[in-house]
Amino acid sequence: MKTFSLRKEDVQKDWWIIDAKDLVIGRVASIVAKLLRGKHKPTFTPHVDCGDHVIIINADKVAFTGKKLTDRIFYWHTGYVGGVKQRTMKQLLNGEHPERVFQKAVERMLPKNTLGRNMMSNLRVYAGEEHPHTAQQPKVLDVASLNEKNVIRNA
Repeated sequence: MKTFSLRKEDVQKDWWIIDAKDLVIGRVASIVAKLLRGKHKPTFTPHVDCGDHVIIINADKVAFTGKKLTDRIFYWHTGYVGGVKQRTMKQLLNGEHPERVFQKAVERMLPKNTLGRNMMSNLRVYAGEEHPHTAQQPKVLDVASLNEKNVIRNA
């Protein structure tokens, strides 16, 4: 018996589309990270980018549990004296690029090396319903039906 190791020439990549409307961002991000990494495949090889392409639509309508929208604050420094800036999650989602919140959530779940950066290039996140990848015929992944905790239903 020999250990199987996939070569990058033999990788079969599928396309998935996920509608993130009313889905809990951390739960969806972990599923997307698993798809990008390729851990859902029996041919998973840790040192090869064997994951699939993932398209996320409605990234601006993701849900958060608890008070994360108002209490989670992101800080950065401009490099100048007294240049500490901050924004809440709500300000980021209502800002110019709400899809970056989802991209950062997924990016933090992938390896922090060249392989992880290559995997991030297989992720496409869109704030609205429209996306230019209909020619790839992506398969729909219904994350809401995987677990009832994945969805926050507004009463």
